Amino acid sequence: MDNTKTAFRTHSCGELRAQNVGQTVTLAGFLENLREVGASLGFAVLRDFYGVTQVVIETEEMMAAFKALNKESTVQVTGTVRERDSKNPKLPTGDIEVLPQTVTVLGRCRHNELPFQVSRSREADESARLKYRYLDLRNPEVKDNIVLRSQVVAALRQAMQEQGFLEITTPILTASSPEGARDYLVPSRKHPGKFYALPQAPQQFKQLLMASGFDKYFQIAPCFRDEDARGDRSPGEFYQLDMEMAFAGQEDVFAVLEQVLPPIFAKFGKYNTASPAPFQRVGYNEAMEAFGTDKPDLRIDLRVQDVTGLVADCGFEPFAGARVKAVKVTNFTATRKQIDKLCADVEVQSGQKVYWFRLDESGELAGGIAKFLQEKKAQVVETLGLEPGCFVGLAASGELRVAQKTAGVLLKMLGALCPEHMDREQYAFCWIVDFPMYEIGEESGKLEFCHNPFSMPAGGMEALKRAKAGELDPLSITADQYDLVCNGVELSSGAVRNHDPEIMIAAFDMVGLGEADVRAKFPAMYNAFTYGAPPHAGIAPGVDRMVMLLAGEDSIREIIPFPMNKSAQDVMMGAPGVVTQAQLDELHIAVTATEEE
Repeated sequence: MDNTKTAFRTHSCGELRAQNVGQTVTLAGFLENLREVGASLGFAVLRDFYGVTQVVIETEEMMAAFKALNKESTVQVTGTVRERDSKNPKLPTGDIEVLPQTVTVLGRCRHNELPFQVSRSREADESARLKYRYLDLRNPEVKDNIVLRSQVVAALRQAMQEQGFLEITTPILTASSPEGARDYLVPSRKHPGKFYALPQAPQQFKQLLMASGFDKYFQIAPCFRDEDARGDRSPGEFYQLDMEMAFAGQEDVFAVLEQVLPPIFAKFGKYNTASPAPFQRVGYNEAMEAFGTDKPDLRIDLRVQDVTGLVADCGFEPFAGARVKAVKVTNFTATRKQIDKLCADVEVQSGQKVYWFRLDESGELAGGIAKFLQEKKAQVVETLGLEPGCFVGLAASGELRVAQKTAGVLLKMLGALCPEHMDREQYAFCWIVDFPMYEIGEESGKLEFCHNPFSMPAGGMEALKRAKAGELDPLSITADQYDLVCNGVELSSGAVRNHDPEIMIAAFDMVGLGEADVRAKFPAMYNAFTYGAPPHAGIAPGVDRMVMLLAGEDSIREIIPFPMNKSAQDVMMGAPGVVTQAQLDELHIAVTATEEE
């Protein structure tokens, strides 16, 4: 069956080949370009979803018909396929052209000037691209990312079903729940003063499915969070491969994704190589110490070293009383100008200064803070394993995490600067494990959950009892929680869930929330667990981030059909927008403040 044949065409614009020469065909598509050679000779390019075809114009009448059209008008052309005198090997249809007999306007473009040239829309200002997204998506480069997204989602579905998972959709209108980000609220017309919330994730519903006796669940789940945009995060809504398994633990979840993801990344990705199973496991504390981040890019072979004891008394004031971290690079050939830019870029991203020195080709310490280390030269060279041509970048802070994170930014930028230390052509996966269950909140100064409060604490009830009795530091309790990271991008967080109501109450009690609070905040899940729930575990890799990596894009907006801008606005549709007073009255809502025009 010919899937491209419709009532308006016999062939697509990407279909015709030399074997079609002599046939009468009908094409339909957008007028991409018109090139006039003379009064009765010219060439038009017709584009549709599948490709482009050249139409050759050889009469004044036909030239007049095409000249009357603006670019991007949709037209139907019926004509004869013939072999091109001047073939174009860059085009699949480059061996042929169509001599038109009739041209019919299907949808006239009424604008003489377009907001941007469609074939070069990616060079246009992003606000213009988002406002005229329907034109932007006509660009084959932009369209291909959306096609890739469709293919990846289909492959994920197939792979999950082959692993025995059942696709189940969960509610969009639900109750507000403290998931870590702001909810989008939906007022209820029938229940004045009450609100639904769009789900930040199907977290509670998928755990309730496990309590309901379902064994393996998944869905390509829409999630809604009122949060700011980043390069790898879309404001408003995003999609994730949400999954949960009953009677399962951490290694069971790992085994599923290690089977599902590598073939998809190898098949659809910009790079053909993806980490085979099993993925490397890296403890959270180990990741922070060796990479300066819990999102390490394993394509980079550089590591962070602690040099606090080595340089604390060297006389350089920023090192006094600080934790000092170093990143060593061999065969470093960057210029002083490049080094200065590197240090400036790290400071912009981390908010902290970094320092440096070299071991030059003559074996002498030089540049940066080298003068403070001359008396310790032998010790510095031995401890860091330096050889001529080495560069050392350093980060220092009175707070361990700040020093680590600054060094992590430095490491990542050095990897990008030094191709020999970064194998870009691959997808390097790893699991980050053993996350802290609790942390001291930066704003509250009190004990808080570090990540997901539904995670099972390592050691279970016994660990919580000991911490409550003062026998164990709560900050030392780890959670059966894990992150999946690829090329320095966090694809997902997951966990073995806390399915025991008593352990759940004890875990929340550590942060000052009692049983009444748990019942009030999570009534359905708490009550379901009191009826006997199986041990279960899950994860939810972000589909948008996966496709972004596969496409080799830096911005997540490039792989979303109709993305919002950085301010969570849909400038094409005019959302968010004002509504009528009648609508507000029906929903029992009074607007007390409006955005200034």
